[in-house]
Amino acid sequence: MLKKIKDLCQIPAVSGGEEKVRAYLIKKIEGKADHEVDALGNLIVYKKGKKAAKNKVMLAAHMDEIGLIINLINDEGFLKFIKVGGIDTAVLLGRSVEIGDKAVKGVIGVKPIHLLKEEEKHTFPEDGELYIDIGAKSREDALKHVSLGDLAVLESQPTEFGTSLLKARALDDRAGCALLLHMIEQESQYDLTFAFTVQEEVGLRGAKTAAWALEPDYALVVEATTAADIAGVEAEKEVCSLGKGAVVSFMDRATVYDREMYKKAFELAEKHGIKIQPKAAVAGGNDAGAIHSAGGGAKTLAISLPCRYLHSASSTIDKNDLEEVYKLIVKLGEYYAND
Repeated sequence: MLKKIKDLCQIPAVSGGEEKVRAYLIKKIEGKADHEVDALGNLIVYKKGKKAAKNKVMLAAHMDEIGLIINLINDEGFLKFIKVGGIDTAVLLGRSVEIGDKAVKGVIGVKPIHLLKEEEKHTFPEDGELYIDIGAKSREDALKHVSLGDLAVLESQPTEFGTSLLKARALDDRAGCALLLHMIEQESQYDLTFAFTVQEEVGLRGAKTAAWALEPDYALVVEATTAADIAGVEAEKEVCSLGKGAVVSFMDRATVYDREMYKKAFELAEKHGIKIQPKAAVAGGNDAGAIHSAGGGAKTLAISLPCRYLHSASSTIDKNDLEEVYKLIVKLGEYYAND
């Protein structure tokens, strides 16, 4: 599973450009399950189990990641960009990027500190002040390598460190994709439906169309969520912690989760010795926000992997949590398929 995550995290797939991740997943599931791709680009996978399911259970993870889109090239050959998804300007300054299908290398330039005015030393630059330097001599030179509308990702290689940590770009939500892919590759007790969705980072768009089409009775959204168990954060504001297992939400800014499903997750975790923790903050949102209210509605729960430094080039997870999340989604899938 860890290799799948590393592989997936190295594939660029900013919202609206998920085709390479989708192709990777399709190749991996060939011969193991049936699939289709809808008009928006969602990959829908139908996994046959040993038994027919009483209920339709949809398991979802999004393929897209945050990134940048080129919207202007100036006369000097520098590229201007717009953020795609929620990105703190602080994580962009001085970062290396890869642009477009050719993976053109560039750096996000910043004004040298010795040229900053005194008041500028205490503030971040405005988004419009940032640019990407690809080494072009002019606009014409830059256009030989990039085009307006090209997508860019923050360059980062998966790296293991400490005793059990993994750092990578796009763990939100390639970790979720890897977990569901691993589940598809295993024998299933009941028929299940999987949705690898597009454009989550810009408004849960793929999940909305997938849920309308599939009309699930129950939905399990597999995600990565903010772990703030870091220096300088008070314990009550940590949200969740690495190494303490799967994270289950009771509410976020997009969803009030089904109360019975929330309770059942903790019951099953206790029964099967699975490490679990609540998401102790009402913050953020994920594909559940679209799925639970699409069509006639679906009972929905989000199960997440705790992740430090989310939406940056150095998102960090604890490898031990992967197994706990996996065991929980398998047990929940089996339970709701036959409930």
